[in-house]
Amino acid sequence: MATKTTVSTPVFVGIDVGAAELFLVIRNNAISMKAQTFANTPADRQRLVKRLSKLPGATVCLEATGVYYLDLALALCDAGIRLMVLNPKASHNFAKVLLRNSKTDAVDADTLAQYAERMPFQAWARPATEALALRALARRINTLTKDKAAANNQQHALTFSPETPKAVLRDLKLSITQLEKRIACLATEAKTFIQAHPTLARPFALLLTVKGIGETSAIALLGELMLLPAGLTHKQWVKCAGLDPRHFKSGSSVDKRARISKAGNRYIRQALYMPALSAKAHDPHVKGFFEHLIANGKTPMQGVCAVMRKLLHAIHGMFAHNQPFDNSRFYALPA
Repeated sequence: MATKTTVSTPVFVGIDVGAAELFLVIRNNAISMKAQTFANTPADRQRLVKRLSKLPGATVCLEATGVYYLDLALALCDAGIRLMVLNPKASHNFAKVLLRNSKTDAVDADTLAQYAERMPFQAWARPATEALALRALARRINTLTKDKAAANNQQHALTFSPETPKAVLRDLKLSITQLEKRIACLATEAKTFIQAHPTLARPFALLLTVKGIGETSAIALLGELMLLPAGLTHKQWVKCAGLDPRHFKSGSSVDKRARISKAGNRYIRQALYMPALSAKAHDPHVKGFFEHLIANGKTPMQGVCAVMRKLLHAIHGMFAHNQPFDNSRFYALPA
């Protein structure tokens, strides 16, 4: 008597990640099951991982939303579960294709499950532990720097009013001083941490060879760039940073000016902005490139974005070939 062979059908899982809750939708045979909820805590994340481990070959899809997804992604990856992590814009556009009229956590989880089912699988690459630690330091420095800028602006505004009590100005000055000390302390911690890890120390030294990139900018850039998947091209780096141009043209009547997509890591863009301004002011080759763009009709902001994009190209090449910045390759000055 012939033995009947059972063929297991692929299982696709979508997880909508929130600060407090995780919504799980399992999809099998093109049918989505009822959403399940888990708390976004270490204990419940492990319970969710254990649940998915009982589904051999399951493909899990979630969004890279803020910082809340990372612990879950690490737990899933360490358990050997097939995982893809999407740019939120990708899932947003996919939901439009599905003509989703409602937006709830359960609906979003189902959208992610359908994305995993219909789209090509792209495995999430687990970042190195030291890279994650550096990014945490860099982003904390970034937050404190923004707080300091806000306090400085507030102090400047209140100084103009004779009605502002001196106690308020003293408190603001104290707050700014404390923020400066905290930023300096974290920057020292970050530099010590980088020097203790050769995989970070060498690219950090390479970044400092770029005129315009100081230690603070280098920490911010390295904290983000070291988490990009290995093997990406320079164009893919630009896309990850959201610095790729977005064109809007339709027929003969609609032809808008190209803008950067911003569909990527805003921290990379923020970390590149001041170095681009500094480089175009102090590096003759970068300045020549910027002036060439302006002479050919680009606006100053378009020129700065182009410098940021080309700096990212250069950094990609520096890391790939372990070579310091060569400004002559950035732009050849006319003889």
